[in-house]
Amino acid sequence: MKTSNFLVGLFLSAVFIFVGVNSYAQFNIKGKIQQKTNEKINGKIDETIDNGVDGVFNKKEKTESETEENENNDDNEIVGSDEVETETTKSEEEVTSPSKPDDKPKMESYTKYDFIPGDQILYYEDFTQTAIGDFPGNWTTNSSGEVKNINLFPGNWFHFNGDDGVYCYMNAIQFPTNFIMEFDIVPDAEYYSGISLVLYGEDEYLELNDALYPGKAGFYFSMGPAENNPWTARGYNTSAEVPWVDGGSEINPVVREQLNHVILWVQGRRVRIYHQGAKVLDMPTLIPKDVTFNRFLFTCWGTSSHPYISNVKITTAAPDMRSKLLTEGKLVSYGIYFDSGKDVVKPESYGSLKEIAAILNENPDVKIQIVGHTDSDGDDAMNLDLSKRRAANVKNSLVKDFGISADRIQTDGKGESVPLSPNSSTENKAKNRRVEFIKL
Repeated sequence: MKTSNFLVGLFLSAVFIFVGVNSYAQFNIKGKIQQKTNEKINGKIDETIDNGVDGVFNKKEKTESETEENENNDDNEIVGSDEVETETTKSEEEVTSPSKPDDKPKMESYTKYDFIPGDQILYYEDFTQTAIGDFPGNWTTNSSGEVKNINLFPGNWFHFNGDDGVYCYMNAIQFPTNFIMEFDIVPDAEYYSGISLVLYGEDEYLELNDALYPGKAGFYFSMGPAENNPWTARGYNTSAEVPWVDGGSEINPVVREQLNHVILWVQGRRVRIYHQGAKVLDMPTLIPKDVTFNRFLFTCWGTSSHPYISNVKITTAAPDMRSKLLTEGKLVSYGIYFDSGKDVVKPESYGSLKEIAAILNENPDVKIQIVGHTDSDGDDAMNLDLSKRRAANVKNSLVKDFGISADRIQTDGKGESVPLSPNSSTENKAKNRRVEFIKL
């Protein structure tokens, strides 16, 4: 009897073991299938994000820590991080792997980008010298704001997170008659009322000017979403019989939770505004007569417009590129654009490249050398390699997009070894990040 019970028990144990192994095998197979499925889904999500930002702006390559952080957030949500105590984004000159040919933007889609930045940088701010969570120096407000990181876009961003706020740059800038101002803006998900950039001239200095029409005269333009006055502009003179001139446009409005690069070109009284590969506004007499600008500010209104701002740059405009290249023998250009740490020529470079190609086409015997330069951030060897790759891609664009013979162009890169200014400030670093065209 004991033997029989023993055999029955042994049989039942074998059955349980078999069933358990079989169940585990099925569970393991299902787990592997689910894992593979998740990997494919995640790969598609990453691919969609990479290709999504207007087809122009390259997504920042994530670190392992960023990937872990972003998994806790919705893929389409902008997360401002004010708890980061160490720098979490790549410096301007960190090098990534060479860009794939498919990543190259279509230059022909930007044929209306006819502006050409000048050869002098008057102001540049990317807020990298401000600690995360702090209010940036040289700025003031009647509301609140702080510098943050955004999970989808690299760099430091000034977040206008107060209601009805005015954000005023406190130092005077002597704007020339012709100049270009550029900046990046990422509107938040609730962005509705819009934001305005105001340039004005004042005789009596006010550290913070929250007047509707600051100074004695000036102009502002507002950026709203598609459903609420995308582009409106007003030139004003507080002492004139005709106090203002208005204009507006609905072309290519700013997009919520996307990186929008806005460009303002002032020539005398004429104002042109560019966004997403198009001229969205062009008003020949918007600016009042005899106005000299020396201040600027951003102003928000309502409780639902809290955008992020970065990469604010002011340069002189319309340099005599022909004279500098053919007569002086060297042209320093700040009009060739790259993403941070990348070597792909961005479409906003179209105006500068088109002018250089025109000079070469009109002077078929002229040969040039293209030389890339970086600032001192990052590793020396990687900066040198990056500068060489950037110069090579500028040549490729002139050859492929503008039909210049390749044997007329040499390329080189100097990395950080030939600075124009000490790398002691964000503005000086911006001056050192350049492309030079040298007549041979």
